[in-house]
Amino acid sequence: MNGIWRNSVSCLRIRNVPHRYQSGYHPAVPLGSRILTDPAKVFEHNMWDHMQWSKEEEAAARKKVEENSAERVLLEEQVKYEKEANKYWDTFYKIHKNKFFKDRNWLLREFPEILPLDRKTEEEAKELSRDYVKTNATNCFSRKHCPIVPEEKNYYQKSSGSSDGQSKAESDLANLHSKEHRKGPLKADLFPGSKATFRILEVGCGAGNSVFPILNTLQNAPESFLYCCDFASGAVELVKSHPSYRAAQCCAFVHDVCDDGLPYPFPDGILDVILLVFVLSSIHPDRMQGVVNRLSKLLKPGGMLLFRDYGRYDKTQLRFKRGHCLSENFYVRGDGTRAYFFTKGEVHSMFCKAGLDEKQNLIDRRLQVNRKKQVKMHRVWVQGKFQKPLHLTQKSSTSAFALLSHS
Repeated sequence: MNGIWRNSVSCLRIRNVPHRYQSGYHPAVPLGSRILTDPAKVFEHNMWDHMQWSKEEEAAARKKVEENSAERVLLEEQVKYEKEANKYWDTFYKIHKNKFFKDRNWLLREFPEILPLDRKTEEEAKELSRDYVKTNATNCFSRKHCPIVPEEKNYYQKSSGSSDGQSKAESDLANLHSKEHRKGPLKADLFPGSKATFRILEVGCGAGNSVFPILNTLQNAPESFLYCCDFASGAVELVKSHPSYRAAQCCAFVHDVCDDGLPYPFPDGILDVILLVFVLSSIHPDRMQGVVNRLSKLLKPGGMLLFRDYGRYDKTQLRFKRGHCLSENFYVRGDGTRAYFFTKGEVHSMFCKAGLDEKQNLIDRRLQVNRKKQVKMHRVWVQGKFQKPLHLTQKSSTSAFALLSHS
């Protein structure tokens, strides 16, 4: 009987974890449905999804990168670009305001994790989780071991579950962690969004091209709160001055994610979602791991970091001229802003080293065409979803049990 009870509780606990985090199913068409089947029709649309490169195309891209990276920027100039990075981005937003980037209305299609579970107003977000909920609601109590992560070989990695004892220890440690925060400078009733039950952080918010599509979706979800930051003060001012900005549900602040000693306006371990979209590529490669490590600490157990950025051999990389290469696959634009181009392996290594579990890591290859000029351009992006583990490390678990045994 006790065994049945433990299995039942375990199933209930797993069901309480957001099922979009658990799901190993890859959406049938996760990154678009416009597939080029007839090359003769290539100029009928502006963009084609899921493009496969020929060996010749990949060889040509590799050769182009070798050519444009043969001459490196002088070291003293590289130091200047690093020290004054925020100035270059400030100048960028002073010139372009909020008119350079389009609103990212695709976010919810790619990242339904942004929505709190009880506020899935987007039909696609509902569809992504419906099959999983039905299956587990039916089978959970009829199986000896409840399935935690349905696995898809190409995109997902195995993750270990927690025992009941570990889960109880996690709960006690979470309570202790909460008490420690209340003792510190950021008391529970003082920081922005302290009363929210679902919290999102967008890193590198720019002029708000992700902020406002998210806020519009969450306007009927008062339990949700959005933090957004950028190290360009001009960008943050653009967000705050936007007519859709709501201080009751959003906190925009200036922050340099490379400064490890700079505190956030909220405690560690409280975020459900971190959005890192086309931001990490602008940071020096030597500092990327430190940034990801710090962001990992902000997530609560089970929280998700959602990533999208430039992939190797994207058209942006191929367009750089000689003399703009800072280091391997890292370039500076004419306006002083910088861009790095990732591989899937690099992304996997970086986020897993930060203690996150890989739930998605894929290359999005598209073909963009200029119908007027009859020009074809390859776009390459890397997209990933990484979860803060629900289980504790062995050391932490042992300490928790010792603590409980003396209580």
